[in-house]
Amino acid sequence: MERIILHCDLNNFYASAECVRNPALKGKPLAVGGNEKDRHGIVLAKSNEAKKFGVKTGDKLSEAYEKCKELIILNPDFDLYLSFSKQVRNIYAQYTDMIEPFGIDEAWLDVTGSVRIFGSGEQIANEIRERVKREIGLTISVGVSFCKPFAKLGSDMKKPDAVTVISKENFREKIWNLPIDCLLFAGRSTVKTLNKYGIYTIGEFAGVSPEFAKKILGKNGYSLWTSANGTDSSPVAFYGEKPPIKSVGRGITCIDDLKDNEEVLRVIKELSFIVSENLISESLEANSLNLTVKTDDLEITSYSANFIFPTDNETEICENAFELFKKNFKWKKNIRSVTVRAFNLTGYKIPRQMRLSYNAERREKLNFEEKAYIGIKEKYGKNAVFSAERLKGTKMPSSKPEYSVLPTAFN
Repeated sequence: MERIILHCDLNNFYASAECVRNPALKGKPLAVGGNEKDRHGIVLAKSNEAKKFGVKTGDKLSEAYEKCKELIILNPDFDLYLSFSKQVRNIYAQYTDMIEPFGIDEAWLDVTGSVRIFGSGEQIANEIRERVKREIGLTISVGVSFCKPFAKLGSDMKKPDAVTVISKENFREKIWNLPIDCLLFAGRSTVKTLNKYGIYTIGEFAGVSPEFAKKILGKNGYSLWTSANGTDSSPVAFYGEKPPIKSVGRGITCIDDLKDNEEVLRVIKELSFIVSENLISESLEANSLNLTVKTDDLEITSYSANFIFPTDNETEICENAFELFKKNFKWKKNIRSVTVRAFNLTGYKIPRQMRLSYNAERREKLNFEEKAYIGIKEKYGKNAVFSAERLKGTKMPSSKPEYSVLPTAFN
Protein backbone atom coordinates (compact mmCIF):
# COMPACT_ATOMS: atom_id res chain seq x y z
CA MET A 1 0.00 0.00 0.00
CA GLU A 2 1.32 3.44 -0.93
CA ARG A 3 2.26 5.58 2.07
CA ILE A 4 0.26 8.71 2.85
CA ILE A 5 2.37 11.32 4.60
CA LEU A 6 1.18 14.72 5.81
CA HIS A 7 3.39 17.66 6.67
CA CYS A 8 1.58 20.17 8.87
CA ASP A 9 3.04 23.66 9.22
CA LEU A 10 1.48 26.24 11.55
CA ASN A 11 1.27 29.55 9.66
CA ASN A 12 3.22 32.51 11.08
CA PHE A 13 3.13 30.56 14.31
CA TYR A 14 4.56 32.94 16.91
CA ALA A 15 2.65 35.94 15.54
CA SER A 16 -0.56 33.91 15.17
CA ALA A 17 -0.31 32.64 18.75
CA GLU A 18 0.03 36.21 20.00
CA CYS A 19 -3.12 37.17 18.07
CA VAL A 20 -5.07 34.29 19.62
CA ARG A 21 -3.99 35.45 23.07
CA ASN A 22 -4.81 39.08 22.25
CA PRO A 23 -7.45 39.32 19.50
CA ALA A 24 -6.95 43.10 19.35
CA LEU A 25 -3.73 42.41 17.42
CA LYS A 26 -5.54 40.67 14.56
CA GLY A 27 -5.33 42.52 11.26
CA LYS A 28 -2.37 44.64 12.39
CA PRO A 29 1.24 44.47 11.18
CA LEU A 30 2.88 42.39 13.89
CA ALA A 31 6.28 40.82 14.40
CA VAL A 32 7.76 38.72 17.16
CA GLY A 33 11.36 39.76 17.65
CA GLY A 34 14.40 39.12 19.75
CA ASN A 35 16.15 41.12 22.41
CA GLU A 36 17.83 44.20 20.93
CA LYS A 37 20.02 44.68 24.02
CA ASP A 38 21.52 41.21 23.58
CA ARG A 39 21.67 41.81 19.80
CA HIS A 40 19.10 39.14 19.10
CA GLY A 41 17.20 41.98 17.47
CA ILE A 42 15.76 40.12 14.48
CA VAL A 43 12.27 39.23 13.33
CA LEU A 44 11.44 35.67 14.36
CA ALA A 45 7.91 35.66 12.93
CA LYS A 46 5.56 38.14 11.28
CA SER A 47 1.87 38.44 10.50
CA ASN A 48 0.53 38.50 6.95
CA GLU A 49 -0.11 42.22 7.35
CA ALA A 50 3.56 42.82 8.17
CA LYS A 51 4.56 40.60 5.27
CA LYS A 52 2.69 42.90 2.87
CA PHE A 53 5.09 45.68 3.87
CA GLY A 54 8.06 43.47 2.97
CA VAL A 55 8.94 42.46 6.53
CA LYS A 56 10.79 39.15 6.45
CA THR A 57 11.84 36.58 9.03
CA GLY A 58 15.48 37.32 9.84
CA ASP A 59 15.23 41.07 9.25
CA LYS A 60 16.92 43.25 11.83
CA LEU A 61 14.32 45.05 13.92
CA SER A 62 15.62 48.38 12.65
CA GLU A 63 15.12 47.18 9.06
CA ALA A 64 11.60 45.97 9.87
CA TYR A 65 10.72 49.38 11.36
CA GLU A 66 11.98 51.10 8.22
CA LYS A 67 9.68 48.95 6.09
CA CYS A 68 6.65 49.45 8.34
CA LYS A 69 6.46 52.39 10.72
CA GLU A 70 3.29 51.00 12.35
CA LEU A 71 4.90 47.63 13.07
CA ILE A 72 4.08 46.16 16.49
CA ILE A 73 6.99 44.12 17.87
CA LEU A 74 6.51 41.73 20.77
CA ASN A 75 9.12 39.80 22.74
CA PRO A 76 8.80 36.03 22.24
CA ASP A 77 6.88 33.99 24.82
CA PHE A 78 8.07 30.43 24.27
CA ASP A 79 5.93 28.99 27.05
CA LEU A 80 2.86 30.22 25.18
CA TYR A 81 4.07 28.81 21.87
CA LEU A 82 4.90 25.45 23.42
CA SER A 83 1.43 25.27 24.95
CA PHE A 84 -0.22 25.89 21.57
CA SER A 85 2.09 23.39 19.90
CA LYS A 86 1.04 20.68 22.36
CA GLN A 87 -2.64 21.45 21.80
CA VAL A 88 -2.21 21.08 18.04
CA ARG A 89 -0.32 17.80 18.41
CA ASN A 90 -3.11 16.47 20.59
CA ILE A 91 -5.38 16.91 17.57
CA TYR A 92 -2.84 15.16 15.32
CA ALA A 93 -2.73 12.26 17.79
CA GLN A 94 -6.43 11.56 17.21
CA TYR A 95 -5.60 10.49 13.65
CA THR A 96 -2.30 8.64 14.03
CA ASP A 97 0.39 7.71 16.54
CA MET A 98 3.11 8.31 13.94
CA ILE A 99 3.87 12.00 14.51
CA GLU A 100 7.39 13.33 14.00
CA PRO A 101 7.91 16.96 15.07
CA PHE A 102 10.17 19.12 12.93
CA GLY A 103 10.53 22.11 15.20
CA ILE A 104 7.85 23.58 17.44
CA ASP A 105 5.50 24.49 14.56
CA GLU A 106 5.91 21.63 12.08
CA ALA A 107 5.33 17.88 12.08
CA TRP A 108 5.06 14.91 9.74
CA LEU A 109 2.15 12.52 10.16
CA ASP A 110 1.91 9.05 8.62
CA VAL A 111 -1.83 8.45 8.12
CA THR A 112 -1.50 5.39 5.89
CA GLY A 113 -3.32 3.24 8.42
CA SER A 114 -6.02 5.84 9.06
CA VAL A 115 -7.63 6.21 5.64
CA ARG A 116 -10.20 3.45 6.20
CA ILE A 117 -11.52 5.35 9.21
CA PHE A 118 -11.13 9.00 8.22
CA GLY A 119 -11.03 9.00 4.42
CA SER A 120 -8.29 9.92 1.95
CA GLY A 121 -5.10 11.76 2.87
CA GLU A 122 -6.54 14.98 1.47
CA GLN A 123 -9.74 14.54 3.48
CA ILE A 124 -7.76 13.93 6.67
CA ALA A 125 -5.58 16.99 5.97
CA ASN A 126 -8.62 19.22 5.50
CA GLU A 127 -10.32 17.87 8.61
CA ILE A 128 -7.22 18.51 10.73
CA ARG A 129 -6.84 21.98 9.20
CA GLU A 130 -10.44 22.90 10.01
CA ARG A 131 -10.23 21.53 13.56
CA VAL A 132 -7.03 23.42 14.37
CA LYS A 133 -8.66 26.64 13.14
CA ARG A 134 -11.97 26.04 14.92
CA GLU A 135 -10.73 24.61 18.22
CA ILE A 136 -7.47 26.52 18.73
CA GLY A 137 -7.72 29.57 16.49
CA LEU A 138 -4.55 28.90 14.47
CA THR A 139 -4.20 28.08 10.79
CA ILE A 140 -2.00 25.43 9.20
CA SER A 141 -0.84 24.54 5.73
CA VAL A 142 -0.70 20.83 4.98
CA GLY A 143 1.22 18.96 2.31
CA VAL A 144 -0.04 15.49 1.36
CA SER A 145 2.30 13.12 -0.43
CA PHE A 146 3.86 9.66 -0.52
CA CYS A 147 7.21 10.68 1.04
CA LYS A 148 8.41 13.15 3.66
CA PRO A 149 10.35 15.59 1.45
CA PHE A 150 7.41 16.06 -0.96
CA ALA A 151 4.93 16.46 1.89
CA LYS A 152 7.17 19.22 3.26
CA LEU A 153 7.29 20.85 -0.19
CA GLY A 154 3.51 20.68 -0.39
CA SER A 155 2.99 22.55 2.88
CA ASP A 156 5.30 25.29 1.61
CA MET A 157 3.50 25.72 -1.73
CA LYS A 158 0.23 27.21 -0.45
CA LYS A 159 0.04 29.46 2.61
CA PRO A 160 -1.87 30.18 4.73
CA ASP A 161 -4.65 27.74 5.60
CA ALA A 162 -4.36 25.39 2.62
CA VAL A 163 -3.85 21.79 1.55
CA THR A 164 -1.62 20.75 -1.36
CA VAL A 165 -1.45 17.22 -2.74
CA ILE A 166 1.71 15.97 -4.46
CA SER A 167 1.20 12.51 -5.90
CA LYS A 168 3.32 10.04 -7.83
CA GLU A 169 1.41 11.09 -10.93
CA ASN A 170 1.90 14.86 -10.64
CA PHE A 171 5.15 15.45 -8.69
CA ARG A 172 7.29 15.99 -11.80
CA GLU A 173 4.90 18.61 -13.08
CA LYS A 174 4.45 20.28 -9.68
CA ILE A 175 7.96 20.41 -8.27
CA TRP A 176 10.66 19.68 -10.82
CA ASN A 177 10.63 23.28 -12.08
CA LEU A 178 11.10 24.67 -8.57
CA PRO A 179 14.53 26.08 -7.55
CA ILE A 180 16.80 23.47 -5.97
CA ASP A 181 16.87 25.38 -2.67
CA CYS A 182 13.18 24.51 -2.18
CA LEU A 183 14.23 20.91 -1.52
CA LEU A 184 14.61 19.94 2.12
CA PHE A 185 18.26 19.99 3.30
CA ALA A 186 19.49 21.77 0.15
CA GLY A 187 21.38 24.45 2.06
CA ARG A 188 23.36 27.42 0.84
CA SER A 189 26.62 25.50 0.35
CA THR A 190 24.87 22.65 -1.48
CA VAL A 191 23.03 25.04 -3.79
CA LYS A 192 26.26 26.90 -4.55
CA THR A 193 27.99 23.64 -5.49
CA LEU A 194 25.10 22.50 -7.71
CA ASN A 195 24.93 25.88 -9.43
CA LYS A 196 28.58 25.49 -10.46
CA TYR A 197 27.50 22.46 -12.47
CA GLY A 198 24.57 24.26 -14.08
CA ILE A 199 21.99 22.66 -11.79
CA TYR A 200 19.36 25.16 -10.69
CA THR A 201 16.09 23.24 -10.39
CA ILE A 202 14.93 20.14 -8.54
CA GLY A 203 14.27 18.42 -11.88
CA GLU A 204 17.77 19.15 -13.17
CA PHE A 205 19.25 17.59 -10.06
CA ALA A 206 16.87 14.61 -10.27
CA GLY A 207 18.17 13.99 -13.79
CA VAL A 208 21.81 13.46 -12.83
CA SER A 209 23.12 10.02 -11.90
CA PRO A 210 23.22 9.07 -8.20
CA GLU A 211 26.97 8.47 -8.56
CA PHE A 212 27.47 12.03 -9.77
CA ALA A 213 25.33 13.42 -6.93
CA LYS A 214 27.47 11.57 -4.40
CA LYS A 215 30.69 12.63 -6.10
CA ILE A 216 29.98 16.36 -5.94
CA LEU A 217 28.06 16.49 -2.64
CA GLY A 218 29.56 13.62 -0.64
CA LYS A 219 27.54 11.10 1.33
CA ASN A 220 24.54 13.43 1.62
CA GLY A 221 24.34 13.76 -2.16
CA TYR A 222 22.58 10.43 -2.59
CA SER A 223 20.00 11.24 0.11
CA LEU A 224 19.23 14.55 -1.58
CA TRP A 225 19.02 12.82 -4.97
CA THR A 226 16.47 10.30 -3.66
CA SER A 227 14.42 13.21 -2.31
CA ALA A 228 14.40 14.92 -5.71
CA ASN A 229 13.29 11.70 -7.42
CA GLY A 230 10.57 10.84 -4.93
CA THR A 231 12.27 7.61 -3.82
CA ASP A 232 12.95 8.68 -0.23
CA SER A 233 11.65 5.98 2.11
CA SER A 234 12.53 7.42 5.51
CA PRO A 235 9.81 6.57 8.05
CA VAL A 236 7.81 8.93 10.20
CA ALA A 237 8.77 8.33 13.82
CA PHE A 238 6.21 7.35 16.44
CA TYR A 239 5.12 10.23 18.67
CA GLY A 240 7.55 10.65 21.56
CA GLU A 241 10.18 8.46 19.92
CA LYS A 242 13.61 10.01 20.16
CA PRO A 243 15.39 10.02 16.79
CA PRO A 244 19.11 9.29 16.57
CA ILE A 245 21.16 12.41 17.19
CA LYS A 246 23.15 13.64 14.21
CA SER A 247 24.97 16.57 15.80
CA VAL A 248 25.18 18.72 18.92
CA GLY A 249 25.80 22.42 18.55
CA ARG A 250 25.78 25.72 20.43
CA GLY A 251 25.69 29.17 18.92
CA ILE A 252 25.71 32.66 20.42
CA THR A 253 25.20 36.20 19.13
CA CYS A 254 27.52 38.41 21.17
CA ILE A 255 26.45 41.65 22.86
CA ASP A 256 29.35 43.40 21.11
CA ASP A 257 31.53 42.49 18.13
CA LEU A 258 34.54 40.25 18.74
CA LYS A 259 37.67 42.05 17.57
CA ASP A 260 40.63 39.75 18.26
CA ASN A 261 41.64 36.11 18.77
CA GLU A 262 41.54 36.33 22.56
CA GLU A 263 37.91 37.43 22.58
CA VAL A 264 37.01 34.65 20.16
CA LEU A 265 38.80 32.06 22.29
CA ARG A 266 36.78 33.02 25.38
CA VAL A 267 33.50 32.52 23.50
CA ILE A 268 34.66 29.24 21.94
CA LYS A 269 35.68 27.98 25.37
CA GLU A 270 32.23 28.67 26.83
CA LEU A 271 30.45 27.09 23.87
CA SER A 272 32.76 24.06 23.89
CA PHE A 273 31.92 23.33 27.52
CA ILE A 274 28.18 23.39 26.77
CA VAL A 275 28.62 21.10 23.74
CA SER A 276 30.82 18.76 25.79
CA GLU A 277 28.31 18.69 28.65
CA ASN A 278 25.53 17.63 26.29
CA LEU A 279 27.63 14.99 24.55
CA ILE A 280 28.39 13.47 27.95
CA SER A 281 24.70 13.50 28.93
CA GLU A 282 23.85 11.64 25.70
CA SER A 283 26.78 9.18 26.08
CA LEU A 284 28.16 10.27 22.72
CA GLU A 285 31.56 11.22 21.32
CA ALA A 286 32.27 13.30 18.24
CA ASN A 287 34.56 12.38 15.38
CA SER A 288 34.21 15.75 13.64
CA LEU A 289 33.87 19.43 14.47
CA ASN A 290 32.34 22.44 12.73
CA LEU A 291 32.97 26.09 13.56
CA THR A 292 30.72 28.78 12.07
CA VAL A 293 31.31 32.52 12.39
CA LYS A 294 29.08 35.39 11.30
CA THR A 295 30.78 38.73 10.69
CA ASP A 296 29.32 42.15 11.47
CA ASP A 297 27.96 42.40 7.90
CA LEU A 298 26.11 39.08 8.45
CA GLU A 299 28.41 37.07 6.16
CA ILE A 300 28.56 33.45 7.34
CA THR A 301 31.64 31.24 7.03
CA SER A 302 31.94 27.64 8.18
CA TYR A 303 35.00 25.43 8.79
CA SER A 304 35.16 21.69 9.56
CA ALA A 305 37.79 19.17 10.63
CA ASN A 306 38.10 15.68 12.11
CA PHE A 307 39.39 14.87 15.59
CA ILE A 308 42.46 12.62 15.86
CA PHE A 309 40.38 10.47 18.21
CA PRO A 310 36.64 10.64 19.07
CA THR A 311 36.00 12.98 22.00
CA ASP A 312 33.42 14.52 24.29
CA ASN A 313 36.02 16.60 26.12
CA GLU A 314 35.66 20.37 26.44
CA THR A 315 39.39 21.09 26.18
CA GLU A 316 39.86 19.02 23.03
CA ILE A 317 36.77 20.54 21.42
CA CYS A 318 37.91 24.05 22.31
CA GLU A 319 41.51 23.53 21.15
CA ASN A 320 40.44 22.10 17.82
CA ALA A 321 37.79 24.76 17.24
CA PHE A 322 40.23 27.57 17.98
CA GLU A 323 42.88 26.03 15.71
CA LEU A 324 40.28 25.89 12.93
CA PHE A 325 39.55 29.55 13.53
CA LYS A 326 43.18 30.72 13.56
CA LYS A 327 44.01 28.69 10.48
CA ASN A 328 41.12 29.93 8.36
CA PHE A 329 39.72 33.27 9.50
CA LYS A 330 41.29 36.46 8.17
CA TRP A 331 40.63 39.53 10.31
CA LYS A 332 39.10 41.84 7.71
CA LYS A 333 35.82 42.18 9.63
CA ASN A 334 34.70 41.90 13.22
CA ILE A 335 32.67 38.89 14.36
CA ARG A 336 29.04 39.05 15.46
CA SER A 337 28.30 35.42 16.36
CA VAL A 338 30.02 32.05 16.80
CA THR A 339 28.70 28.48 16.67
CA VAL A 340 30.51 25.29 17.70
CA ARG A 341 29.02 22.01 16.49
CA ALA A 342 30.14 18.42 17.09
CA PHE A 343 29.02 15.84 14.54
CA ASN A 344 29.76 12.39 13.10
CA LEU A 345 28.78 11.02 16.50
CA THR A 346 29.37 7.55 17.95
CA GLY A 347 28.56 5.83 21.24
CA TYR A 348 31.04 5.19 24.04
CA LYS A 349 31.13 1.41 23.66
CA ILE A 350 32.18 1.26 20.01
CA PRO A 351 35.68 -0.33 19.65
CA ARG A 352 38.29 2.04 18.21
CA GLN A 353 41.82 1.70 16.92
CA MET A 354 44.27 3.64 19.10
CA ARG A 355 47.07 5.71 17.57
CA LEU A 356 50.61 5.70 18.93
CA SER A 357 50.72 9.51 18.70
CA TYR A 358 47.61 9.92 20.84
CA ASN A 359 48.19 10.99 24.46
CA ALA A 360 45.78 8.74 26.35
CA GLU A 361 47.15 9.86 29.73
CA ARG A 362 46.30 13.49 28.98
CA ARG A 363 42.81 12.46 27.83
CA GLU A 364 42.20 10.61 31.10
CA LYS A 365 43.29 13.64 33.13
CA LEU A 366 41.11 16.02 31.11
CA ASN A 367 38.10 13.74 31.46
CA PHE A 368 38.58 13.52 35.23
CA GLU A 369 38.76 17.31 35.52
CA GLU A 370 35.70 17.84 33.36
CA LYS A 371 33.53 15.32 35.22
CA ALA A 372 34.48 17.03 38.50
CA TYR A 373 33.64 20.40 36.93
CA ILE A 374 30.19 19.16 35.81
CA GLY A 375 29.54 17.52 39.18
CA ILE A 376 30.18 20.76 41.07
CA LYS A 377 27.86 22.71 38.78
CA GLU A 378 25.11 20.10 39.14
CA LYS A 379 25.36 20.17 42.94
CA TYR A 380 25.92 23.86 43.61
CA GLY A 381 24.57 25.63 40.52
CA LYS A 382 25.82 26.66 37.10
CA ASN A 383 27.86 29.60 38.40
CA ALA A 384 29.52 27.71 41.26
CA VAL A 385 32.65 27.15 39.19
CA PHE A 386 33.81 28.57 35.88
CA SER A 387 36.90 29.26 33.84
CA ALA A 388 39.08 32.16 34.98
CA GLU A 389 38.91 33.39 31.38
CA ARG A 390 35.33 34.48 32.05
CA LEU A 391 36.60 37.12 34.53
CA LYS A 392 38.01 38.99 31.54
CA GLY A 393 34.54 39.13 29.98
CA THR A 394 33.18 37.01 27.13
CA LYS A 395 30.78 39.45 25.42
CA MET A 396 28.20 36.68 25.72
CA PRO A 397 24.61 37.70 26.57
CA SER A 398 23.01 36.70 29.82
CA SER A 399 20.35 34.64 27.99
CA LYS A 400 20.98 31.03 27.02
CA PRO A 401 22.87 30.33 23.79
CA GLU A 402 20.90 28.77 20.98
CA TYR A 403 21.06 25.01 21.36
CA SER A 404 20.54 22.34 18.73
CA VAL A 405 20.53 18.57 18.77
CA LEU A 406 19.88 17.49 15.21
CA PRO A 407 18.31 14.13 14.30
CA THR A 408 19.66 11.81 11.65
CA ALA A 409 18.87 13.05 8.15
CA PHE A 410 16.64 11.09 5.81
CA ASN A 411 18.01 7.80 4.57
